[in-house]
Amino acid sequence: MTSLCRRILLAGAFALGLAGAMPVGAASAGDMRIAFGDLPGIESIQTLAAIERARERGVNVELIILNDEDLAAQAIVSGQADVGIGAPYTLIQKAGVPIRLFAQISTLRFFPVVNGEHYKEWKDLDGQEVAVQARGSGTEAVMLLMAKNHGITLGKVSYVPGSEVRRNALIQGTIKASIVDAANRRALEAEAPGRFIVLPVDDLKATDEGLFATADYLKNNAADVDILVEELMKTAREIAANPAVAVDFRNKYKLLPDLGAEADTEISEYYKESADAGSLVLNGGGAEAAKDDFAFFSLSGQIEGDPATLKVEQFWDVAAIDRAAGKLGAK
Repeated sequence: MTSLCRRILLAGAFALGLAGAMPVGAASAGDMRIAFGDLPGIESIQTLAAIERARERGVNVELIILNDEDLAAQAIVSGQADVGIGAPYTLIQKAGVPIRLFAQISTLRFFPVVNGEHYKEWKDLDGQEVAVQARGSGTEAVMLLMAKNHGITLGKVSYVPGSEVRRNALIQGTIKASIVDAANRRALEAEAPGRFIVLPVDDLKATDEGLFATADYLKNNAADVDILVEELMKTAREIAANPAVAVDFRNKYKLLPDLGAEADTEISEYYKESADAGSLVLNGGGAEAAKDDFAFFSLSGQIEGDPATLKVEQFWDVAAIDRAAGKLGAK
């Protein structure tokens, strides 16, 4: 059994436990349970390195790997995790619990890809099935917004966690239209040159991944939260300055060992492309990020209301990134 399959099975087992479990108490002081709503891949190295550095500074982080952003959000709501990774704007608006984003990790940088034997442009997807990461994810929001902008209605939207998983499904022909990250776009181009078409997207400046937690957790665990946010900002800044540092992080902390040493070149290229595109977040997001998110997620239909009237404090707690910026300086 491959390591990827083992991760999927473990994630599924946790999901079953999550669905039937009663809420549990908060973690003890110094502990932090982070629910990761995806299968870690190349794009996760910055976050994983920040978590390792937080551990080095005394935060006892337990990383719970899930394969669905919805499950990560449910883990926060139920009390089975303290911090989630994702962009849960729909949940924040509709769940009735005081969950808040407190740091932005990366902005959206996805590539809608279609099998060129079946589709050539956006209008060809009218009424057709597409595969995205998860319900409420940035990948779904991109596809919905582009469909709206091109005057089409997508058919069935399937939820297939993991950009690498979706890439493999495209190669195998089990899906014909999906959306992947930069690393897997390049892999498709290398593995099947000329077979797939990358559809154009508008310039997007919205949250791909962020950190979120309940208001009570942020208030009662400010010291640990501050350490995590500081390390997240520092790793982003170091990688932006020298993308090859991502490979150093991977080797130092033995991250993603199942990918093998041959992945180092791809990692360096991925982070160079991300740094050049400005998708690494150097100052943690905050009010400006929230305004971009309001515009994007409102247009895609994932949150309700006029973006101009939505209030940052209804979705974000910016205290930790303000403290980190005060300590580290702004970039």
